[in-house]
Amino acid sequence: MGVLSDCSVATELLTGMRLARAAIGRGELVVVPTDTVYGLAADAFQPEAVRRLVEAKGRTLAAPPPVLVPGIPTLDALAEHVPDEVRALVAEFWPGPLTVIVAARSSLEWDLGETRGTVALRMPDDRIALELLSETGPLAVSSANRTGEPPARTGAAALEALGDAVAVVLDDGARGELASTIVDASSLDLPEGRLRILREGVVPRDAIVAIVGADRCA
Repeated sequence: MGVLSDCSVATELLTGMRLARAAIGRGELVVVPTDTVYGLAADAFQPEAVRRLVEAKGRTLAAPPPVLVPGIPTLDALAEHVPDEVRALVAEFWPGPLTVIVAARSSLEWDLGETRGTVALRMPDDRIALELLSETGPLAVSSANRTGEPPARTGAAALEALGDAVAVVLDDGARGELASTIVDASSLDLPEGRLRILREGVVPRDAIVAIVGADRCA
């Protein structure tokens, strides 16, 4: 069973962050709080760690995990090209509950699964997640629950759901029930390309359309 650190206690936060950094470096799984639900995280650049993540979820690499990033500059580092519409969206909603799918930079040496050359990126609005990301770099993250079960709203719930699959749990109190909104911007550069809203979560469709324009949304 993984170690649960109460991040509301300063000493436990320091210890938990140290343990989480070390676990990520070893290719192990860590549960982190985000601004939506708790996430199950692994080093995005360690293929075996990513495989552990999807197996812990009860999935396969046919459902590749999104990637959390520490800042907007990382978007340019991981994307082959960032359309203007995406720049406008992240300027408005990052850090925050918006995941954007873009074409992945072809030179990246990682294996997130069957991505078809794309990557789903998000910068979370959570102090603990951002601090960890600033030290580890991009993390492959999925909601901290088994597939088909409700997302974990507390660290304890995540640990109960995932058990021995997790090395460290950073618990920072209860989180909400809604996940991030997911938009697919990977075809925007095509002549008839449109932004597709794949999942409407915290950020409503109307807010996306207001930034991008109705003519650019499918």
